[in-house]
Amino acid sequence: MEKILFVNACVRQESRTKLLAQHLLQKLGGEAEELNLEKENIQPLNAKTLQERDALLKAKDYSAGVLRYARQFAAADTVVIAAPYWDLSFPAMVKNYFEAVTAQGVTFYYNEEGIPQSLCRTKKVIYVTTAGGPIAAFNFGFDYVKGLCQVLFGIEDVSCYKAEMLDVIGMDVEGILQKTMEEIDRNF
Repeated sequence: MEKILFVNACVRQESRTKLLAQHLLQKLGGEAEELNLEKENIQPLNAKTLQERDALLKAKDYSAGVLRYARQFAAADTVVIAAPYWDLSFPAMVKNYFEAVTAQGVTFYYNEEGIPQSLCRTKKVIYVTTAGGPIAAFNFGFDYVKGLCQVLFGIEDVSCYKAEMLDVIGMDVEGILQKTMEEIDRNF
């Protein structure tokens, strides 16, 4: 059975992003494990925590608790990330999460030529987002996730489902959400 990791960065009770992600998860089937980033409260790396993590990685002690997010990410078949579109990107907790996931020796390593090589079992990453206004060409959140996953983690299949213009006066919010759900349905 496919192992799915659901990375939930939705903080609002009635999150439209989470609604779309749950629709996608139903379509995917499989065993889904939710990681609620708000509850995890992952802190950004600082001098002390970076030094501790670097020492663990140098010693090849990959079982340490600080590396659990990297191990969890690397072990999933599919990763679904639900992150609302904030400030042309995503909530800061998503960046903190990826700092924790990006661990040389757990999710990737560099070969002799300095080219990143994947250590992830993950074959697919699906990014789900919603925006009150237009996302247009500036989806730095998805672009960051796609770049990181493809370049460092070697995951070629990285896609995005989005619903935008949801807070613009006169827009059919339910219709926009339904259209995105139909796009998900066509692909799964």
